[in-house]
Amino acid sequence: MPNKLVTCLWFNGQAEDAARFYVSLFPNSKMGRITPTPKGAPGVPGKPLTVEFELNGQAFMGLNGGPNFTFSEAISFQVPCDTQAEIDRYWDALIADGGEPGPCGWCKDRFGLSWQIVPSIMPELLSRPGKAEKVTAAFMKMSKFDLAAIEAAAA
Repeated sequence: MPNKLVTCLWFNGQAEDAARFYVSLFPNSKMGRITPTPKGAPGVPGKPLTVEFELNGQAFMGLNGGPNFTFSEAISFQVPCDTQAEIDRYWDALIADGGEPGPCGWCKDRFGLSWQIVPSIMPELLSRPGKAEKVTAAFMKMSKFDLAAIEAAAA
C-alpha cells in the first residue's frame, strides 16, 4: 500500500454535514466510510465519529471530536481559480449560511474552516519584478478577488 497523507479535520458534531457540503462543491469528490461512535467512547453512540471523503482526489477525514479544538486561520485551503466565475462560485458558496468574507481572497465557511480563493495566475504574477508590487497593491484592497482588476494592475 503506498504512503498516503490524509488531512483530519476536527469538528464539533458537524463532520458529516461539512463533508457533504465540501463534496457537493468540488469536482472529482466523493463521500467515503462513515464510522459510528462506539459505546463507551466519548460522544453519542451511533452518531458519526469519523467521516471519510475526498475533495479533488485528496483524502480527508472529518472527526467529531467535540468542542475542545476549533479551526484558526493558521490552516487554510487554497483554491486556485482560472476564471472570475470560478472565484465567484467558490466564494459565494463558502461564505453562505454563516460563513464570513475576509481580506485578500480569504474567507471562512460556516464550519469555521479558512479558505483562500485565488486566481491561478497569482503565483506567476507575483514572481514578476515590477508587476508584483502593482498586483499586490491592487489585491490588498480586495476581499473577494476581482480577476479583471488584478490583470489590469499587472498590465
